[in-house]
Amino acid sequence: MSETPATGAPPAAWAAELGGAEDADGAAAAAPERVLSKAEIESLLGFDETQAGAPPATGIQKIISSGLVSYERLPMLEIVFDRLVRMMSKSLRNFTSDNVEIGIDNIVSLRFGDYLNSIPPSAMLAVFKAEEWDNYGILVIDSAMIYSIVDVLLGGRRGTSAMRIEGRPYTTIERTLVERLIDVVLSDLSASFDPICPVNFRFERLEINPRFAMISRLSNAAIRAQLRIEMEDRGGRIDLLLPYATLEPVRELLLQQFMGEKFGRDSIWETHLAEELWNTEIELDAVLDEQVMRLADVMALRPGSRMVLGVGPGGRVELRCGGVGMFEARVGRRKQRLAVAVEEVIPRRAVGDE
Repeated sequence: MSETPATGAPPAAWAAELGGAEDADGAAAAAPERVLSKAEIESLLGFDETQAGAPPATGIQKIISSGLVSYERLPMLEIVFDRLVRMMSKSLRNFTSDNVEIGIDNIVSLRFGDYLNSIPPSAMLAVFKAEEWDNYGILVIDSAMIYSIVDVLLGGRRGTSAMRIEGRPYTTIERTLVERLIDVVLSDLSASFDPICPVNFRFERLEINPRFAMISRLSNAAIRAQLRIEMEDRGGRIDLLLPYATLEPVRELLLQQFMGEKFGRDSIWETHLAEELWNTEIELDAVLDEQVMRLADVMALRPGSRMVLGVGPGGRVELRCGGVGMFEARVGRRKQRLAVAVEEVIPRRAVGDE
């Protein structure tokens, strides 16, 4: 049974009262739930780095980080990038006829998909192939570097920053000049790997949309080296992205702590082992004769039974070590003892020879 407002109240009051109740219920139902801010989410997941003396990351952060591989596990790769910086400093001076300073901002490991999502839409992506490794890498040139190199190569005045015109596609002239820059960088990159493994990086195509530069799975790990290039008041950044799958053919070489390191080998230990082997005692068996007998004759042998050997004085026998024939020898006698004189070395048989 429904309740109605008091009898003395006018109809208008009834409508106001009922309408107010409906508005209150609608407002309560339509009230949005509280949304956590970015800082609150990071704090909840353990990504808040502002707290001094915070304990090591645990839980979800460790799970997320466990899939990434640190570039520090490839010590020689850092040496390769250092060589690249030195070579590019010289080659870009010749290429631009200007004073060029190059440095490495950072070298980090990250997921390939995460890096593609972070590329600004105004950057150019150069896809290149490592022919000997049969895999690919990416050079990412940001817009500041693109306009700076165009301004330098087309005779822009020194001491003035390059003029940027946003919101328009790159022209054919700009793309051609950037491709020349890419050829210089890839040539130096190939030379940087020469001491470790000869490889030729060949430029394949230039892309603007990161979706067209898919050279690896989005979840795969990759190494990014960020190069900072300054030409007086102009300059920009070039990112070199190498998936771990691309570096897999030379992974053993990049794991070296220093140039020329030999894995699993120690020259000092090898020398010591070789010296001790000369003092090792071994047994040589002189096989005087081999006979084929019936099983019944073998079972009939008793203490005192005699077997006639097929070799006499001056006959040839085989000397064996561990069942392997080593020498051919002649039987003789020396001071009331049976002796053999080695006459010929039995050649070693290769594996698989009958």
